[in-house]
Amino acid sequence: MKTRSDKATEKFLAGYNCAQSVLWAFADELRMEPETALKIACGFGAGMARRQETCGAVAGGIMVLGLRHGRGEGQDRAATEDTYARTQELMRRFEDDHGTCACRALLGGCDLTTDEGRKLFKDRDLLNATCKPCVRTVVAILEDMTKGSVDRH
Repeated sequence: MKTRSDKATEKFLAGYNCAQSVLWAFADELRMEPETALKIACGFGAGMARRQETCGAVAGGIMVLGLRHGRGEGQDRAATEDTYARTQELMRRFEDDHGTCACRALLGGCDLTTDEGRKLFKDRDLLNATCKPCVRTVVAILEDMTKGSVDRH
């Protein structure tokens, strides 16, 4: 049986971005149509549309946390605080493994908004060397955070 990390990695290697792959891997748990997950997360890849801000895998993880624990209509503000704490934990743990949550730093300054930067990304095989491990890390952290967590659905 495939793990969520395996599923996310397969989706990522099939050409979907890091954020899409993470959110998609949890669509069943979140009672979300897989197609909806892919569409929602589409603009978050490569650090927000190749702007290389927050890592897209981390952004996908934050979306999972929001859908799991976030504050909805008529809910108490405590859900916001809980979601913020969980988001900070995800980001801290990711940083512990990868040194930063910033896509630009993770990719060694490779500028994905330029043709040259995208060529460098391919030449250095950063998809496999950097991004794939980031996707796997976020999914593993989310799975670990689920242990003993209360479902708010």
